[in-house]
Amino acid sequence: MIKAIMKKFALSREGAKGFIWAVIACVAQDIAFILPVSLLYYLVNDFLSGKPIPVSHYYLYGFGTLAALLLIFFTAWWKYNATYFTTYKESGVRRIRLAEKLRKLPLSFFGKKDLADLTNTVMGDCATTEQMMSHYVPQFWGSIISTCLIAISMFAFDWRLALAALWVLPVTLIIVALSKKAQNYFTRKQTEAQIAVEDGIQECLDTVRDLKSNNAEKNYLKGLNKKIEYLEGRHIKSELGAAMFVVPSSMILKLGIATVALVGGMLLIKGSLSLITFFMFLLVVSRIYEPMTGTLQNLSAMNSLQVNIDRINEMENTLELGGGTEFAPNGYDIEFKNVGFAYNTGEIVLDGVSFTAKQGEVTALIGESGGGKSTAAKLAARFWDVNTGAVTVGGVNVKNVDPEVLLKAYSIVFQDVTLFNNTVMENIRIGKKGASDEEVLRVAKEAQCDEFVSKLPDGYDTVIGENGSMLSGGERQRISIARAMLKDAPIVIMDEATASLDAENETEVQSALSALIKNKTVLIIAHRMRTVDGANKIVVLQGGKVVEQGTPEELKAQNGVYAKMIALQSVNS
Repeated sequence: MIKAIMKKFALSREGAKGFIWAVIACVAQDIAFILPVSLLYYLVNDFLSGKPIPVSHYYLYGFGTLAALLLIFFTAWWKYNATYFTTYKESGVRRIRLAEKLRKLPLSFFGKKDLADLTNTVMGDCATTEQMMSHYVPQFWGSIISTCLIAISMFAFDWRLALAALWVLPVTLIIVALSKKAQNYFTRKQTEAQIAVEDGIQECLDTVRDLKSNNAEKNYLKGLNKKIEYLEGRHIKSELGAAMFVVPSSMILKLGIATVALVGGMLLIKGSLSLITFFMFLLVVSRIYEPMTGTLQNLSAMNSLQVNIDRINEMENTLELGGGTEFAPNGYDIEFKNVGFAYNTGEIVLDGVSFTAKQGEVTALIGESGGGKSTAAKLAARFWDVNTGAVTVGGVNVKNVDPEVLLKAYSIVFQDVTLFNNTVMENIRIGKKGASDEEVLRVAKEAQCDEFVSKLPDGYDTVIGENGSMLSGGERQRISIARAMLKDAPIVIMDEATASLDAENETEVQSALSALIKNKTVLIIAHRMRTVDGANKIVVLQGGKVVEQGTPEELKAQNGVYAKMIALQSVNS
């Protein structure tokens, strides 16, 4: 049962146990609220008997009332802790679990999900699940169980009035069951509309400069407004869809009181029912439906919870990039052995690619855009796994090494630099946890960061904004290079690392990089031929295949693709 609950509600083992205790606590409180009815029944029975009430009975009722109040207090305290505190603790565990999962997922997963979708899962779906599991779901199941237990005692008193009181429950539960599919449909559509709006707002903020420069703001906002209006419509439809089931269910529950009064009155007239039993049933039915009525008001949210849980489970069930924690390569040569790869089925990006990037040498990947250069570099660092063939580092297949262990051997400078809303110092220090200020300043100077950092308000302690918004493209790229230099890993991958630098700064940074890459395996991706002219080896990729490879001199002598690219750039420059 624990495993079934874990799967159904995306809970940990402790969370599933906590959910069971929460349901038991809800049952206990529902029953505790019924117990005073028993005391009232016996008290009224004493009054109607026409006999003097013994003093001992007064003590019994007094202590019984006190005991009932204490029991209600205790069960309320237990329920509060079992539902709210336990759920909030589990919610923290779930968010941490998802964050850990995201850390281990292949990049192919992120290629299928946009940022708004992932954010909605980690934040929105988790928040919805937290609210449902703390406020409604345990109470719903608790109300069903407590009602069944109370129903058994009602049948013990009078089966006729019990049937009159309880016939509404199976009808209500059938309506609840039938509504689930429809509610899931409404919620799924609403979630899709919500993600579209969030994605549109985020895209608008990210591209506001381009929208303004192209006078496209008005048209973009017009489309965004349509998405917002559609989301509003989905919310209204979801509420109306819920009302179609909640209102009839609540009305049917109230009919139970009417049928008890009607049947009881008829039985009382016939003389086949005592007044005190009739009175007790009226008291019980006025109370027995309360827990169920409260949960039915949130029927829509409970039914739609499965959509949120399915989205969480989709992330948790995605296969991770596994591998061993031991990585002892024989050197750091990177070898591609007949590698084939496609991001999506039928879209071949690399086809039979074979080459070796040797330690102590600079290997440059060049070619037309879309030829597979960046893909090859990412496969070398195991951001994705190859479809066919193998990528090895020092003879070790990277597919057999845990990505986090593998990446300790890599320093990577991407074409698209990612910086954090922190100081320049801390953005560089990310390259090496615990690096001293002196180490950071040394690599910053080598990466030619001093020039622009000295102009910032607080120097290296200046907070540079979200993704380095205060800096130019070239300045951001130099910080990224400094970060890689600080890590000082045996393998260096540079994807257009100097693309945003001017000729003077590029020359200076290249000089600094020459110290960084000594005795290391260096893989460079570049479009500018002057950047790769000093490489030890050049691999030309075209259409996902290696069409040329060798030293710059050898390729120039072949007068092939590389030679033509040099000639073309010389003419354009």
